[in-house]
Amino acid sequence: MKKWQKILCVTGTVLAASSLAACGSKSASKDGDVKLLMYQVGDKPDNFDELMTIANKRIKEKTGATVDLQYIGWGDWDDKMSTIIASGENYDIAYANNYVVNAQKGAFADLTKLMPKYAKKTYKNLDPAYIKGNTIDGKLYAFPVDANVYAQQMLSFNKELVDKYGLDISNINSYADAEAVLKQFHEKEPNTAAFAIGQVFSMSGDYDYPLTKNQPFAVKIDEDKPTIINQYEDESFKDNLRLMHKWYKEGLIPTDAATNTEGYPLEGNTWFMREETQGPMDYGDTILTNAAGKDIVSRPLTKPLKTTSQAQMANFVVSNVSKNKEKAVEVLSLLNSDPELLNGLVYGVEGKAWEKTGDKKIKLLDGYQPKMHMGAWNTGNNKILYTQESITDDMIAKRDQSIKDAKESPILGFTVDTKAIKTELSNISNVMNRYKASINTGTVDPDEALPKLLADLKGAGWDKVQKEVQKQLDDFVAKDK
Repeated sequence: MKKWQKILCVTGTVLAASSLAACGSKSASKDGDVKLLMYQVGDKPDNFDELMTIANKRIKEKTGATVDLQYIGWGDWDDKMSTIIASGENYDIAYANNYVVNAQKGAFADLTKLMPKYAKKTYKNLDPAYIKGNTIDGKLYAFPVDANVYAQQMLSFNKELVDKYGLDISNINSYADAEAVLKQFHEKEPNTAAFAIGQVFSMSGDYDYPLTKNQPFAVKIDEDKPTIINQYEDESFKDNLRLMHKWYKEGLIPTDAATNTEGYPLEGNTWFMREETQGPMDYGDTILTNAAGKDIVSRPLTKPLKTTSQAQMANFVVSNVSKNKEKAVEVLSLLNSDPELLNGLVYGVEGKAWEKTGDKKIKLLDGYQPKMHMGAWNTGNNKILYTQESITDDMIAKRDQSIKDAKESPILGFTVDTKAIKTELSNISNVMNRYKASINTGTVDPDEALPKLLADLKGAGWDKVQKEVQKQLDDFVAKDK
């Protein structure tokens, strides 16, 4: 998830603000009412008390419980949740921290039977990819937010600059396809980044990654038998790296790309083309356009794919120490199935921030402000959010069809047990830290740098890791059949 996706407003079904908030509370009170403590990552909305007063009235009416929200900022999230989990502190619900590892440690409640029973409607309506992608050793520990179930890499263009110079991007479907347009633009504006990339850039392709995209382990998504390869040895990947180097020498990539940590603000005019991630709830370029405050137009770079990482993008978990597991699942179900509750949190107070203009359509009012509501991507089921008039019925139909059409990764649901390869993975990470930025940004000649990278990876234990991950993957595939 990109930084701007966490902190900027979005529209349509996902009109979202900064980092979202969530619900929480403590244990059973003397009068028998259930209070659930729920931890959420992000910043508290300025109108938090008003939002939660309205929300808790609805939650209590429907479930008999209330929630007491506790926020933890993005910068503190990992450390604080790790401490909370390790100490055995009593809480009920949380945005998932280190989902797979903590689930395997027994930190989270097993929802395999609880979710179909206490969240029947929500569970039934979830895309199966969410269930498969969150199942660990045959058990489900996550209550996923139904949002972008698939992701697709896009080449995104500043439409103002495309139109200004009459450039044609309609036939671009790969990095190579973009070369002619980049050159035309660079001739016109040599001081604007033609392909705006920086230190964190990683070359994309039709792969899935059993560890992370930063690691040199990948699976080609179109192969019948999933095989762990090093994408840096794959010919198509190497061809694109050579292309990046060519672009770098021609000035199409910024000279400081390998060291630039600031990036290029989406809303600025300092860039012409960039790479972005989109999913079905982005409604094409709608979300990017609204985040940028100007028109963005994109072309597909990879195929839409349902992956484990997408399935685990926004998970809530119930603590294994919670005394209110069933009620916690019930409340999460309400948050993901009750339009009145969810829209009041994501858009803000009805009548102040927005008003309905139809059964599922709304109009934003002056009271709709970035810090006066919660975000959408990790609050609740995006499919039950009302939309503005700019999101047409046709766009919604295309969204739903795109979800049906998107393929599942051949390794969907596969998670690597790293206990036997921890040392090697650490060594490999150190190697990648030395090479990754300069190779991916085209700063160095891949024909010179790749042999050195591959030799150092071999010395760091790549073969051992590949063998272990492949063994685990083969076992996973055999059990999945």
